[in-house]
Amino acid sequence: MLTIHAADEVRLVWGSGDSVKGGAVAVEGARVAAVGSLAELTERFPGARVRQWPGGVLGPARVHDGPLPDAPTPRERIHAVLKSGAVAVLEEHADTAELRAAAARNDVAVLPRTRPTAITENGRADLAVFDEKGECMATVCAGRLVHRRR
Repeated sequence: MLTIHAADEVRLVWGSGDSVKGGAVAVEGARVAAVGSLAELTERFPGARVRQWPGGVLGPARVHDGPLPDAPTPRERIHAVLKSGAVAVLEEHADTAELRAAAARNDVAVLPRTRPTAITENGRADLAVFDEKGECMATVCAGRLVHRRR
């Protein structure tokens, strides 16, 4: 099912000033189908489910570039990364078979080094929404909503 994620502001590149006020990202499967204003995307995809993230800034999900958070199990360590708005970890910190397996089960990318993140049409749908305090409200990993703060 196609889902449109909309926020007060959509940042296309992490940390950049390039943004779309009242923007939205259409996600189909694990890929970004389109980026634009909410009005444009709801007209282009009339049957899509719309998820509104009021008060938030939607942008590309982050790469977690430090040690993974402490937690009792590898699954919980990976979930803590997802709750932070990251969908990728560095291989030097995913240093056990159990951590790599937990990452793979959740579509979390294991990278040899950090890289810039961006929202691009036909790119992998890795998105995060942050509130005005910089806290993660939601994380979308490979098109799936994997974290939502209530």
